[in-house]
Amino acid sequence: MLSYRHAFHAGNHADVLKHLVTIQLLRYLGQKDTSYMVIDTHAGAGVYALDGGYASKNAEFESGISRLWDRKDLPPAAAEYVDVVRQLNPDGKLRYYPGSPYCADAVMREQDRLRLFELHPSDGKILTDNFRRLEAERNPRGNGRGKRVMIHLGDGFLGLKALLPPPSRRGLVLIDPPYEVKDDYRLVKNTIEDALVRFSTGTYAVWYPVLNRMESRQLPDKLKRMKANGWLNVTLTVKTPSPDGFGLHSSGMFVINPPWTLEPMLKELMPYLVKVMGTDSGAGFTLESGQTKAVDTGTRRV
Repeated sequence: MLSYRHAFHAGNHADVLKHLVTIQLLRYLGQKDTSYMVIDTHAGAGVYALDGGYASKNAEFESGISRLWDRKDLPPAAAEYVDVVRQLNPDGKLRYYPGSPYCADAVMREQDRLRLFELHPSDGKILTDNFRRLEAERNPRGNGRGKRVMIHLGDGFLGLKALLPPPSRRGLVLIDPPYEVKDDYRLVKNTIEDALVRFSTGTYAVWYPVLNRMESRQLPDKLKRMKANGWLNVTLTVKTPSPDGFGLHSSGMFVINPPWTLEPMLKELMPYLVKVMGTDSGAGFTLESGQTKAVDTGTRRV
């Protein structure tokens, strides 16, 4: 199915969680001089206009990035994330939102590599045009950056195999399919199992919706059983689920082989996100890791 367009959801609470975690993972990788590779299996369009088009129809960003935009009390990790968004909005007005590819590009160094997959033909063209424009702005003479960013118009689940392991043996694989069809859950599990055989020391970050459907509930437990050095699972809930089950009220990021810095950062950050983005007493978070097996929970009371 190719009906999903992330532009409808750009900048919502799920994007906030996904991109906050992604930026912190890349900050950690950047602490060593050795280059790393970022592989995004479902890259989307790269950047989204919030003041028109798809994003303005439901204005989901108002429950996400907008709640952080003008705050002066941001924790360090949240401030880094908002700074990345501000790079697309230098006049201070929130008009554009960066998808995962732009978040990664903003954090990466010259020696690092970004490999993007997008199957949807329209989003693939927009993604290509966006990065061509970005390259022209940064490098008007058209030399010096080489193959830093490469875009593949195809299936990221299938294309990932050919890129593992990366030459430097350091990297992050971001997997966030639309989950429109049940088979996406199976493909996530199978893809990571295969990837860990090829690149066992890589970091894998999986975004997933927290829904009532069985496949969504089972995915984290299946990922916990992967043969890896450890895992971390964090979820953010912004409101009580509606009786009809419609709407995304909660999402998670599951990280395999996480850096040791991630869990303490999230322990500080998640209560803040619940306070700022939660809308009723059902708001909260969970944070668990494979090392401690302890579960932290937080709930906002209003």
